[in-house]
Amino acid sequence: MRLKQHVFFLLCFIVLPVQAVELMKWERIPLKVALHVNEERIVFIERNVRVGFPPELKGKLRIQSAGGVVYLLAKAPFSYTRLVLQDIENGEMILLDINAKQGKEALEPVKLAYPQEKTLAKQQNTAMNKRQKIPPIPIALTRFASQSLYAPLRTLEPLIGVHSLAIPSPEKLTSLLPSESIEIKPLGAWGLQGYSVVALSLRNQRKQEVLLNPKDLQGNFYSATFQHSWLGAKGTPEDITVVYLVAKGHLENAFLPELTIKED
Repeated sequence: MRLKQHVFFLLCFIVLPVQAVELMKWERIPLKVALHVNEERIVFIERNVRVGFPPELKGKLRIQSAGGVVYLLAKAPFSYTRLVLQDIENGEMILLDINAKQGKEALEPVKLAYPQEKTLAKQQNTAMNKRQKIPPIPIALTRFASQSLYAPLRTLEPLIGVHSLAIPSPEKLTSLLPSESIEIKPLGAWGLQGYSVVALSLRNQRKQEVLLNPKDLQGNFYSATFQHSWLGAKGTPEDITVVYLVAKGHLENAFLPELTIKED
């Protein structure tokens, strides 16, 4: 009885050997895989692949593939020959340069690693984070309009789906700031997902400074953003600025009708 107990305890402390694996990184450069004649070598592809059999190895090599693992058994020596594996899901080619010779020492299984997948996953996460950080459409449109007018073309941030619009007619603009002597000219207009933005230049026609307040704008606008909060006196470098008006739907509908004076 004691002998059986000792045997049991000994078995508990036996450490089973763990088979090592040769790790190879697939970076679109053919990988060299050595074989020994009459010794099967396992290659863990970790993908479902279709294996192209080189005709020159007929009778010299046996290939079996199952569950993302390729089993290679050389039956005769041969020099380096290219083996093409094709990912069934995405069509990507994986290239192995295999050769076979006589050998006594057992070869370790091979496992492929794909560093580019981690890079791609990182890029996708970065792109996703950027998409999550996209501001509301009115803000994005205003920023795009401002960059389109003032930023160098190479620094213009892309805004998917944005498109140019016809600018409002000058007659429409006379009702925007009727209480101020300001010359208004359209510079450009853009649209995105049901919103529109128009950029207008404002030039002071008075000899006094003008404080700009969005509440003074006449029209149906979702938001208004001034490039500067005031206009300098006429003739000074500060007598001009830009306002960005965002509206829902068509711009023409956001402006009030043209001011007219009815004569008796």
